[in-house]
Amino acid sequence: MALDIYPIIFAFLLVVVFAAKAIKIIRPYEKGLVERFGKYQRTLDSGLQFIIPFIEKIIKVDLREQVIDVPPQEVITKDNALVTVDAVIYFEVTDPFRVVYNVARFEVAALKLAQTNLRNVIGDLELDETLTSRERINAGLRKILDDATDKWGVRITRVELQKIEPPRDITDAMSKQMKAERTKRAAILDAEGVKQAQILKAEGQKRAAILKAEGEAEAIRKVADATRYEKITVAQGEAEAIRNVYSAIHRGMPTGDLIAIKYLEALQKIADGKATKIFLPVETSGILGSIGSIAEIFKEKPEIRKKKLEELAKAFESEVSEEERPGEETEFSYEGGE
Repeated sequence: MALDIYPIIFAFLLVVVFAAKAIKIIRPYEKGLVERFGKYQRTLDSGLQFIIPFIEKIIKVDLREQVIDVPPQEVITKDNALVTVDAVIYFEVTDPFRVVYNVARFEVAALKLAQTNLRNVIGDLELDETLTSRERINAGLRKILDDATDKWGVRITRVELQKIEPPRDITDAMSKQMKAERTKRAAILDAEGVKQAQILKAEGQKRAAILKAEGEAEAIRKVADATRYEKITVAQGEAEAIRNVYSAIHRGMPTGDLIAIKYLEALQKIADGKATKIFLPVETSGILGSIGSIAEIFKEKPEIRKKKLEELAKAFESEVSEEERPGEETEFSYEGGE
């Protein structure tokens, strides 16, 4: 009985081994290439797949983006400057068949290709261009590598320069130059700041002077307007007063006697002053002509002059009886004063 069990166990183990060799799992980011006796048969997609054990072999190809690190290397620029550069290359497989059967050890081949073309690209640039043209170098190197690896079923997605180091003496010179440039820019910025501040200050002073002048001009205009208004108002008041007096006199219909008396009363007040020349209406000339030379009276001292005028006023109150012509004036001159 014991001997009958061994064949069963052997058969079971054989089935297990056969199943393990036949069943294959392809992940979502992989492709499987099946070879039968060393000859390509088919490509398997992701999922659970079956092959013939011991007859077929599966080669898995990773389709994810992968990285190749290019080690640092010394490169000579166009102006014979020695620089040390390194880079990284990003790629992805587009054709599993070609990447397996068209190139052996793709990573090594891509690395050597990148080093060679990196020397060529940087050798066409001067040192200053090399230090300031990373994007240009990256784009140029990526295009060269992509064209070269297309037949391998690989697409170069991007190339990044990690480091560009010139020699120590050039680095020191560049550091001094950068320091001098920063000092120069700082001086220029300071000068521009001072200039701008002076311009703003001058503009402010100019604006202040303009506002002050405008304020003074406005004040002068207002004072002139006020003075003019005052004079106009006073003149209008005086004119109104004259019109009122004129109207009052003519409404009262004064007689010649009253007018003569008022003239003489006015002369009495005039006599109190120190004037040497007096203008009188011509209508008084008839009154004054009947009493002699009026000039002789005004030559007297103020006390005597006043007294004589009072006497004349009383004497001629009854002699004036008719209305004289208005508007004319008679001039009398005398040498007065005490």
